[in-house]
Amino acid sequence: MAKQSKAVRSSSLPKKLQEAMNEQIKNEFASAYLYLAMSAYCESLSLPGMARWLRIQAEEEIEHGMKFYHFIIDRGGRVVLKAIEQPPADFASPLDVFEHAYQHERQVSEMINDLYRLALEERDYSSQAFLHWFLEEQVEEEKITSQAADMLRLAGDRGEALLLVDRELGSRREEDSP
Repeated sequence: MAKQSKAVRSSSLPKKLQEAMNEQIKNEFASAYLYLAMSAYCESLSLPGMARWLRIQAEEEIEHGMKFYHFIIDRGGRVVLKAIEQPPADFASPLDVFEHAYQHERQVSEMINDLYRLALEERDYSSQAFLHWFLEEQVEEEKITSQAADMLRLAGDRGEALLLVDRELGSRREEDSP
């Protein structure tokens, strides 16, 4: 058998950033998995509007992961996919779901801030420019999850109010996504 040679493209992406961005791909897909779990929980409560809102959010997280995927490749780096943990299946209430989503988005913001800090340390200006979009996106992500939790907090245990919030969240269009 003839030995196959592998063409190796040299990466312009600093190794530390490549490793951190590969970790972020995992984090973005884990976020999608979490939002799908939340959606399934809302479906089990017959809250299709909230479930739809959360599915759209999951799709958005997949898009974010793919942005990192393509950026690494475009810079000549290597994507290495990592294992994703199982998300929780149960929540205390719809309010708990959206409070959890808000806290999760705050954690994601910290992850993006850490990546940006690393890009600054590495003096990688292309990564800084790429990450700028994510910095702005996280402001919007925190805002929308916080607003959804606020609406549910106001609705309380009143069934009619909960159904109105469900209808409002269900009206989210994919193009409305940040």
